[in-house]
Amino acid sequence: MSVATSTLITFPQKQYLILIAPHGSYRTMRYLQAAARLNLAVIIVSEGEHSIVSEYAQGVHVRFNQPQSALQTVIQETGQNEVVAVIGTDDSVIELASAVAQHFNLPHNDINAARLARRKDLARQALQVSEINIPTFQLVEINSILGRPSRQTNCLSNLQFPVVIKPLALSASRGVIRVDDEQQLISGLKRVKAMLDRQEDLDEQEKQQVLLEEYIHGDEIAVEGIVENGECKLLTIFDKPDPLHGPFFEETLYITPTRLSQSVIDDVTQMLQAASVAYGIKTGPVHAECRISNNSVYLIEMAARTIGGLCSDILEYGLGCTLEEIVLKQSTGHSTVKQFSNTAAGVLMIPVPEKGILKRVEGLLEASKIEFIEDINIQLREGYELIPLPEGNSYLGFVFAKAPRFEQVEMALRKAQACLKVVVAPKWDLTHQAV
Repeated sequence: MSVATSTLITFPQKQYLILIAPHGSYRTMRYLQAAARLNLAVIIVSEGEHSIVSEYAQGVHVRFNQPQSALQTVIQETGQNEVVAVIGTDDSVIELASAVAQHFNLPHNDINAARLARRKDLARQALQVSEINIPTFQLVEINSILGRPSRQTNCLSNLQFPVVIKPLALSASRGVIRVDDEQQLISGLKRVKAMLDRQEDLDEQEKQQVLLEEYIHGDEIAVEGIVENGECKLLTIFDKPDPLHGPFFEETLYITPTRLSQSVIDDVTQMLQAASVAYGIKTGPVHAECRISNNSVYLIEMAARTIGGLCSDILEYGLGCTLEEIVLKQSTGHSTVKQFSNTAAGVLMIPVPEKGILKRVEGLLEASKIEFIEDINIQLREGYELIPLPEGNSYLGFVFAKAPRFEQVEMALRKAQACLKVVVAPKWDLTHQAV
């Protein structure tokens, strides 16, 4: 059942953006800011009925795990307004956003395309049919492997170690673990299974199955694009200077423009276009992760949304406007053609160092004084429970830099990271204290 009230929400007469956003999404505030600059009013659809954030509390409240009921509630509560765009901020709400946009006859991707972009197994199958260069993979039942009495590696029918365990419907590298042998596979699957069992927003298949995927050794990049009338236009490529070899894949540095050769950039662009066609994506943003190995480009992931966290902020340095503005302009029928400048920009995603309770982050003033550092944004506050990857899904914050050259940005961010000291207190479990 929907948790929305029975009274219709009355909004002033103007053009509206329906923003479908999980409570606590990093992207929500950036979309609100972009909408304000474009003079669009915003109706937030969320589960945040009792949120202390007014935009969530005053919006439309649904249960995302009840998609049909959620769709009807959104239509009922917003249908009396002039809706000009519908945006889903995160993977978990892309399908609902497509359904809402379809109802209002607004630009949208087919529901199946949205589902492919969220589900790694379905995406892999579609990409494989289209002969796009992806890692070898297989879909497995977790319990079928954990229940093997002999625990033989014959469960890897077409793979060899090392392999990467990937949940079907989680993002931000949650539950992604590289394993190098049979023992690590068993322990990794147990760890992932415990994670999935706690997730309330997953269906049974998403809790019981995972992908086992060939580990591709090489440099990793992130790619931002936007699809207009089926044509995928490259916005920028982020290099990731830090190696991502596992066992977990916590990202730290993103720097743009890329230092890749033009021929590799062309290969990436062509792959993004082919993947968009394979998914059936005809409009909207796409975010992809690729690996470059032996001069070959492998598509690791692609989603029908913008980049996560606050990383989209660095595109403003090169594009002269935010990524969210580009997405909103396109969704309301305006041109999104932008030429990225030669200014180098980058972000440090401050990693969670250990499990516990955040006390404070030291060294912020010193880090802010480093040449080329533009801003430091600490997202988590004192008292927040820190959970590192692969179970966690939050960064402590973000450090932004801008400079004439790539190397200057990288050096500034590394110096800033060296200044920061995260003080963590242990979390005491009081439930097992002796009486």
